[in-house]
Amino acid sequence: MPQQVYTFAIRHEDLWREDPHCAEGEHEPGKWRLDRFLFAQVPVALSRSQIRNLILDGSVTVNGQQTKPGYWIKEADLIVCILPEPRPMELMAEQIPLNIVFEDDHLLVLNKAAGMVVHPAPGHHAGTLVHALLHHCQKLSGIGGVQRPGILHRLDRDTSGVMLVAKTEEAHQHLSQQLKSRELTRIYTAVVHGVMKTLSGKIDAPIGRHRTDRKKMAITREKGREAVSFYRVLEQYTQYSLVEVELKTGRTHQIRVHLKHLHHPVVGDPVYGLPSKNNLNMTRQALHARVITFLHPVSQQRMTFETVLPEDMQQLIERLRSELHG
Repeated sequence: MPQQVYTFAIRHEDLWREDPHCAEGEHEPGKWRLDRFLFAQVPVALSRSQIRNLILDGSVTVNGQQTKPGYWIKEADLIVCILPEPRPMELMAEQIPLNIVFEDDHLLVLNKAAGMVVHPAPGHHAGTLVHALLHHCQKLSGIGGVQRPGILHRLDRDTSGVMLVAKTEEAHQHLSQQLKSRELTRIYTAVVHGVMKTLSGKIDAPIGRHRTDRKKMAITREKGREAVSFYRVLEQYTQYSLVEVELKTGRTHQIRVHLKHLHHPVVGDPVYGLPSKNNLNMTRQALHARVITFLHPVSQQRMTFETVLPEDMQQLIERLRSELHG
C-alpha cells in the first residue's frame, strides 16, 4: 500500500466539533490541539503516541510548516498528514494459549478471550489470534489475505466468545457463502444500560463511518450499508437489561451501534457507551458471542456451538440480580 495523505482545510465549524474521545465537559468548545484533532479525524487506527511521533518527525505540516503536537489549530489552517508506506508485516507463529471448542481437518471453533485482537493491524503486530493460530495449525485458508489466514469473521478486541476459523480454501468458500446468504447464525449476549420496555424486536438501521470521527461507526441512512439485528430481552434489572442479539448482517461494531441507537448502549463500551462511572466496574464492553450455528462445509451436518459467559460477565449479572432482589 502506498503512503497515504490526508488533508484538512480547517473551517469555522471544524473548531466547534465535539471531541468524541473526551469525557463530557473535558473538551473546551472551539479549541483543538493538533494531536487530538488528528487522532479524532484520521480514519486509520493510530494511537496518540503514533500521531505525536508523526508530528514530531515532520510527517504533519500546518500551512506548510512543521509544528508541535500541542499547536492550537485555527480557522483557515491547512493541515497535511502523510502516513508513510507501511512495511510488510511478516507473520510469525506465537505460542499463545487458545480455548479450542471443536476442531477437524477443515475448520476449528474457538472461544476467544476478551482483550485478544483477531488479526495484525497498525499498532498490533504481535500477540493476535492469527499469530496463535499459526502456531496451533499446520495449515490455514489463505482466502482471507496474507494478514488474515483462516479468518472468516471478526470479533472486536474486547468482545469475547465463539469464532469460526477455516483451515482449507474449500471450507473457507463454503462458510463464507453461508455468511453471505445468512445461513450462518451468530447469537450474542449483552448487558445494556436501561430497562428495555420492548421485549423483542428487529433493528434495521444501516451502518457507515461516523461523519466526524472516522474511527467510529454510526447509523447513516445515506451512505450506510444494510445492517439488521434481532434482539430479545432475557432479564430486566433496576437500571439495566440482559439481552440476546442475533446478527443477520455483520457490519463493524454492529451490535454496539444498534444498541446505542435504541438508547440502550452496552455496559462498559468505551466508544458507544456511557461515562465509566455507570459501568459497574466492567473494564470492557459486556458483550459475548455465545452461539454459532452453521453447516459443515464437507459433511453438510448442521453444527451448533455454545460457549459459557466469561467470569466478568457472570459476576456482573449476579450482582445485578442480587441488587434487584436484595
